[in-house]
Amino acid sequence: MTGGTGFLGRRLVERLLAGGRTVTILGRTPAPDLVARGVRFVRGSIEDPAAVKAACAGVESVFHVAAKVGVWGREEDFFRTNVLGTRGLLEAARAAGVKRFIHTSTPSVVYNGRDLASADESLPLTTACPSPYPTTKAVAEREVLAANIPDFRTVALRPHLIWGVGDPHLVPRILARARAGRLRIVGDGRNRVDMVHVENAVDAQLGAEEALRCCHLIDDKRGLSRRADGRAFFITNGEPVVLWDWINELLRGLGEPPVTKNISLRAALAVGGAAEFLWRTVSLAGEPPMTRFVAAELAKDHWFDLTAARRDLGYEPRISMAQGTEELIAHLRGVDSSLRSE
Repeated sequence: MTGGTGFLGRRLVERLLAGGRTVTILGRTPAPDLVARGVRFVRGSIEDPAAVKAACAGVESVFHVAAKVGVWGREEDFFRTNVLGTRGLLEAARAAGVKRFIHTSTPSVVYNGRDLASADESLPLTTACPSPYPTTKAVAEREVLAANIPDFRTVALRPHLIWGVGDPHLVPRILARARAGRLRIVGDGRNRVDMVHVENAVDAQLGAEEALRCCHLIDDKRGLSRRADGRAFFITNGEPVVLWDWINELLRGLGEPPVTKNISLRAALAVGGAAEFLWRTVSLAGEPPMTRFVAAELAKDHWFDLTAARRDLGYEPRISMAQGTEELIAHLRGVDSSLRSE
């Protein structure tokens, strides 16, 4: 497994260990707690051929969760990790006799700059996007699916906005910007988005592996043959929320003032374009406060049809948005109380 010490990857490792599975992690930062529980840890990056080869030895299923993520950065850095790293992992896995390859992609691979409402897997992969993350992940997904053969079955999962207790990215970023007074509603604030609770995302990973193991499923009622290998699947909670209503529900639950100030999408795109130009020409550290990609993501619909995942992976979200949000708020309130008492 790659990315086994990250948010999604660690939850997946926990579930695999609970099921009595033997787990190998390829990673740069050791995880002593997992090693103590019997995890084989191969230290190295996905860009290190020797480490990748060692990690694939004796493995039947590869869960490729690692990636370079973000909305800003040099294209060559994203390409090296997301494309070349994935390509090398595919080659090493095939050479080692790995049978199944479960690739974590992203819905951003179908970015087209427009609203995506009940979008399904028929949408073409993006070839042009103002962020290198979606374009490099699209190339990687295409190569993963093209590598599918009977002795080496591959699948790509596209989880959207993974969240839950322990999330180090999405929710902390929202809270930090809100508390700094830097969060603005982009557009009319009525856009709907899909998200996926981390436990549901893990269910999808395990369901995809099982679908590749079975490979050929028959619908007894209709006599139809269904296959998961060589295909991509959107993975969400199946409950689109009005993005800014959900963000404000979270803020209110934590005793924070809701976001009320807004900026038009046109203005946000202009600000993002100007910021990108400044960061690129002056080589400023960090990422711009706004980019064109982020502006579009915050203002447009992004929700997806789960028909294929339900039918061919047996995927069904277990943790609802309401349940997950309640648990997250309770956890964060507990963390805040703990920090105040220290």
